[in-house]
Amino acid sequence: MKRRIGFILILTLIISVFASGCGSSKPSINVYNWGDYIEPEVLRMFEEEYGVKVVYDTYATNEDLYIKLKQGGSSYDVIIPSDYMIERMIKEDLLAKINMDNIDQLSNVDEKFMGLDYDPTNEYSVPYMWGTVGIIYNKSMVSRPLTSWADLWDEEFSGQIIMLNSQRDTLAVALKKLGYSMNTREIKELEEARDELIAQKPLVYAYLGDEVKGVMTGGEAAIAVVWSGDAVAMMQENEDLEYVLPSEGTNLWFDAMVIPKNAKNQSDAEKFINFMTRPDIAAINAEYIGYSSPIPAAVEMLPEEIQNSPVAYPADELLENTEIFKDPQDILSEYDRIWTEITSAQ
Repeated sequence: MKRRIGFILILTLIISVFASGCGSSKPSINVYNWGDYIEPEVLRMFEEEYGVKVVYDTYATNEDLYIKLKQGGSSYDVIIPSDYMIERMIKEDLLAKINMDNIDQLSNVDEKFMGLDYDPTNEYSVPYMWGTVGIIYNKSMVSRPLTSWADLWDEEFSGQIIMLNSQRDTLAVALKKLGYSMNTREIKELEEARDELIAQKPLVYAYLGDEVKGVMTGGEAAIAVVWSGDAVAMMQENEDLEYVLPSEGTNLWFDAMVIPKNAKNQSDAEKFINFMTRPDIAAINAEYIGYSSPIPAAVEMLPEEIQNSPVAYPADELLENTEIFKDPQDILSEYDRIWTEITSAQ
């Protein structure tokens, strides 16, 4: 009898351990995104609805993302790069084609955000957010309206200027100031932009990324180059802040959801992309992060002050003098060299 009871206890323990192991085998996806660029609640909602755990990680720049992906040390199922980086990744065969039959919410996306140059056949990406790059400034700290990239070189604002810690965006500012295309392939023009940025450095408070929001809302600096979505969030916290698109023109950018070729769970990755494209989810996400949704039905769910914001949803005529970044792969080494010379300059 004792042996039989002992056997039953052991068998029960084995079954319990096995059942516990089965319970821990919940499917998961690895999502890699920009910092502060998703509403955490929608991750929980996805997990609850689909029974798929989301392992979430963040990066600071497109270049950081590219290096991580290229090195192959990590496996991600969904990543959210910008236009020119998606173009590069497609060329280098780093992305999987998405089975668009599994993205039944794709019809919600505004057609003007489809078929763009970085993915002209709509095979690799689903739009996530879009926006502009501009200048935000504190009206209580700046004596005049700012209208030009050249204002960032005005000695009047010495020590009060924040530049983006981003190779493409910061070089684009100097290129537009000089009257050049932000997609130039001319080394001479890039070197002129480098010299402009090095000359500006004594006036610069710091080169920042996500930290810019706290610095500007707290009044620690007067002027910053920012992405429009961050501007929306900052202006909600500090009514003295104003956002402008400089007269020389600026960048119109797009971020989209893609699946790396080495993804371990493409099926659930497509479920996640489809979920994020649903209007109710897209609205929750857009309201939280402040960036502009490419889904009109989601925009209609946002508070009126956001729907009517010329920062978040500028009129088409305000976007006429903009450029979309192209992949500079053919001269990437020159971009890297010039950026190193800028960042290392004293």
